[in-house]
Amino acid sequence: MATISKLSNSSPAASLPSSSKPRSSFSLKCSLGFPAKPGFNSKLLSSSCFSFTTNHLSKSPLVVRCSLVDGNGGSVKRTTLHDLYGKEGQSPWYDNLCRPVTDLLPLIENGVRGVTSNPAIFQKAISSSDAYNDQFRELVQSGKDIESAYWELVVKDIQDACKLFEPIYDQTDGGDGYVSVEVSPRLADDTEGTVEAAKYLHKVVDRPNVYIKIPATAPCIPSIKEVIAKGISVNVTLIFSLARYEAVIDAYLDGLEASGLSDLSRVTSVASFFVSRVDTLIDKMLEKIGTPEALDLRGKAAVAQAALAYQLYQKKFSGPRWEALVKKGAKKQRLLWASTSVKNPAYPDTLYVAPLIGPDTVSTMPDQALQAFIDHGTVSRTIDANVSEAEGIYSALEKLGIDWAYVGTQLEDEGVESFKKSFDSLLDTLQEKANSLKFVSL
Repeated sequence: MATISKLSNSSPAASLPSSSKPRSSFSLKCSLGFPAKPGFNSKLLSSSCFSFTTNHLSKSPLVVRCSLVDGNGGSVKRTTLHDLYGKEGQSPWYDNLCRPVTDLLPLIENGVRGVTSNPAIFQKAISSSDAYNDQFRELVQSGKDIESAYWELVVKDIQDACKLFEPIYDQTDGGDGYVSVEVSPRLADDTEGTVEAAKYLHKVVDRPNVYIKIPATAPCIPSIKEVIAKGISVNVTLIFSLARYEAVIDAYLDGLEASGLSDLSRVTSVASFFVSRVDTLIDKMLEKIGTPEALDLRGKAAVAQAALAYQLYQKKFSGPRWEALVKKGAKKQRLLWASTSVKNPAYPDTLYVAPLIGPDTVSTMPDQALQAFIDHGTVSRTIDANVSEAEGIYSALEKLGIDWAYVGTQLEDEGVESFKKSFDSLLDTLQEKANSLKFVSL
């Protein structure tokens, strides 16, 4: 299987084969491929999976903020993403992945420090691109069944992306630069099946900076503990409530303690707390209630709950139990804000990024949110700036009859079903592609 050669820290594209280097139109380091002026090269993203648009942006052209100089007096171009990490300790990640993975290089240059993927992302990438055809043809001709072929396509993308982010992983001593791959969504109710799938993916990807994504369903909470105990780093996904988030933290701590490892520094984790989907559901409930008080709370629930999650994070990762793990090199399980794209066009397009900035956190952003934040986002610590207000909103919603436990369960069910649907749809697409190429499925 072809892999991308190791990158130097100074020039990510320098050591790639010429055939693998990004297209020359990516050469402007601070462009990110966004239209800056009339006459923008429309071919820039023509074969890429990136789909930046200007639907929610200001009418003025994108201006990438640049600042500082290096030790030799030369300019060091910086975007708001660099400042997000450098000034506030939040890692900006990109919530998308497709071929060619070298299209990630300009994003890395402009401050992106990791990548998340999920079944829906791969469904879109593989079904809408011909870039997977050659490998897929070889796999099926060699006797692979459709699902096995799917996983080999995914593993190659993950391996190649891991190589691109390896310099960041090395520079931060394993603190950042991760690429996430999710176990099959069909295993969301299968504790042991999830453990076996995580072990398999960890083994076949074979990269130090891969996160195995496991859903935070009740059956998978024990899976998280067991996988962590085996020394495998995990991205826990589909967290929608404070109660489930606390269970996820406990599973991480339990796993570290059960590992028996004397050095815990290479076992890390993030907890993906979903944001915008919370408002999507609660807003509908508030509109059904219909009172002025209820309507005034629209668009406020998700950020309020996220702010309280950060308070829980600070509480759980302190005290004697945590300090004992720190002595063995343990790293905090960082909060990762997921589902950061705005679903309601009436809301500000940085609503689920700007109010959630704080140290030891990650914000994974799809195209639209990433573009919007670079264009007009403000970098400042906001996650704990209004904790009392967040508590008030959370309580006010409860008084109106909003059941947070119901919200969490409903959104979890919807998330699992959505990923299952994407997974099944992709397998159907691959079967059709095999048939169209006159393959016979085994």
